[in-house]
This record gives sequence, structure tokens and C-alpha cells, in this order.
Amino acid sequence: MKYVDEFRDGELAKNIAAHIAREAEPQKIYRLMEFCGGHTHAISRYGLADLLPANVRLIHGPGCPVCVLPVGRVDQAIRLATEQGVILCTYADTMRVPASDKLTLMRAKAAGADVRMIYSTQDALKIARDNPAREVVFLAIGFETTTPPTAVAVKQVQTESINNFSILCNHVLTPAAMHAILAVAGGVALDGFIGPAHVSTVIGSEPYEVFARDYAKPVVIAGFEPLDVLQAILMLIRQINQGRAAVENEFTRAVSRSGNLKAQALVSEVFELREFFEWRGLGTLPLSALKLRAEFAAFDAELKFNCEYVAVPDHKACECAAILRGEKMPQQCKIFGTVCTPENPVGSCMVSSEGACAAHYSFGRFRETKV
Repeated sequence: MKYVDEFRDGELAKNIAAHIAREAEPQKIYRLMEFCGGHTHAISRYGLADLLPANVRLIHGPGCPVCVLPVGRVDQAIRLATEQGVILCTYADTMRVPASDKLTLMRAKAAGADVRMIYSTQDALKIARDNPAREVVFLAIGFETTTPPTAVAVKQVQTESINNFSILCNHVLTPAAMHAILAVAGGVALDGFIGPAHVSTVIGSEPYEVFARDYAKPVVIAGFEPLDVLQAILMLIRQINQGRAAVENEFTRAVSRSGNLKAQALVSEVFELREFFEWRGLGTLPLSALKLRAEFAAFDAELKFNCEYVAVPDHKACECAAILRGEKMPQQCKIFGTVCTPENPVGSCMVSSEGACAAHYSFGRFRETKV
């Protein structure tokens, strides 16, 4: 198959679902975490959970870069825009993430801060070139997928001697989050992972092998189309039934074991590991995020503007933290769909296009009775 509609064929989906129903042993509960928010939206959009037997449970993971951004990091960006007078460039999803004092970047913009929504790092660079008398800060967020473009931008500003551009770096690492979920004592019980697609095109399948080896948890990397996800679920069920734990690649049309070596080399040249980084829902994790290497420190907004990070607790009524850990479903949050909606989000999981709460609300999964 090579066309998108072929990966959305209803009859083929029913066929795979029939195999899942036949091979899922009735006495077992299969608890599978789809790490990536893209998978969460595919599952809700196409109603894939309705095709599964009751003992195959899909658990949402923390694979939404906007969702795992803690309140303090959004506050940090707002302070740069309001107190330092910079032009703050950011992707659309971050504009509406709730921060302290009922602020968001969008509300800061409405109050006069120069916050600009962009579609790529190159947009931010153009703004810096067009405004040489202004400081421009790019709010860099995302997992391994969006890190290479940020690295390219940093290399460009160094080569072109663009001195009014810097980044507020919030790039985080997928394997670290998976380690954190599995290492929490008394945390969510899992039998396997549906591995992320876009991230894996960069890092490959090899980094997941530790989870099969050390935690005995199978991982199947899957594309984002409905047949991809269903096939990955079937592959995981077969591994669990056979008592195996291995990394398998359903998304062979885009992912290899070694990944994109050129992108990895570029990221390694520009970035290094942070000693610690706070994640929403997962707490402060060691070696789980990136920062600029010393030779690129001139483009580090935290250093350039002496903008210290201050941790801030989440909204007391919001269950985003537990949802990101896989401990709760969105509909188990008391404010889901009432106080907290996409038009008036209280937590980040309702804001992002990859957030679990947004997926459940937008595609009606809040009506599910099976949790």
C-alpha cells in the first residue's frame, strides 16, 4: 500500500480487528500505552477503541510536547515577552496553554506583548533578520522530531552572525519519559507500548530496545493511520501471548533501526543533555531534555536574559498530570467537558492538537463507559 486512503480501508480494519478479537485471550487484560498524542487522536478520530474487545485497554501516554510543558516554562516565555520586550515566536499550540495568574501567551499578546505565531524556525529567523534592532526569542519545544530544525536555525544564526536571535529551549526526550513511567512504583500497569512514529523516524527503533530487555515490555512502532495502529495492537497481543518482549517495527515505510543519522549528528553537535528538567505530570527527570552546548551559549535565551526558571504547581482541579502518566482517562477529571473545554482550557491536555483531553472531547470519546 502507498496511498493514504488504503491505510483507512474499513474492510481491512474490520479484518484486523477480527484477528485481534480472535487472538486476545479472554482471561487476560492487555494494557497498551500509545505513547504519542498523534496515535491518541487517530484512535479517537477513527473510533478504533470500538473495534477492540473489552479486555484490550488503550492507555494514553505523555507524548504530547505541549502537554508536558510545565506551567513554569510558559511563565518564563511570558516574562521574556512582557518584561524583556522581546519578540517571542512560538508555535500555535503553545499560545493558549494556561500559565500563572490566568495568563496565556495569547492573553499576554492581547495586553501588548509582541508574541507572534509561526509555522517553522525559518519564520522566526526571518523575523530576526527583518527586525535587527529587536531581540527575537524562539520558544523551542518538542520531542526529537522538532529538535533538528531548531539545530539548523542555531547553526544558521551562528554562520550569518545574527546576534538578535536566541532560543528558549524546551526540547525533551522520548525514552526518558518512557523510563519514568515504568520506573514509578505503584504507577500505571502496562503490558506494552505503541511506539511513536515521527520521533522514531529520527532516533530509529534501537533506543526502545532497553524497554524490552530491562523491563520486559514489548514495543511496536506504528504509523498514524488507523490500519497502522490496529496492526500494531495485533503485533503487541501476539508478543504478549507468546511471552516475548521485543521491539518490532510496523512503520517500516519510514522507520529504520538506526534512524536519521544526519539529523542525530546535527542535534548532537548543537545540543547536550540537561542535568535535570521538569515535566508536567512526570516531575523533575534527570537527563531528559536538551540545552545548547557552550559554543552556542550566545543563543541561549535563559542565559542571555538571565531568565531563571521557577517551578509552579498545576491547577488544583486539573487532572492533566495523572492523564499524562496514564493513571486516569480524561473523562475521570471532574472539570472535563464542563469547566474545561477546548474553548476554555484549564489544562494543557485540552489545548494541544495532540492532547488526550482534546481528542476525547473533539471526537466524542467522553461518552465511553469503558475506562
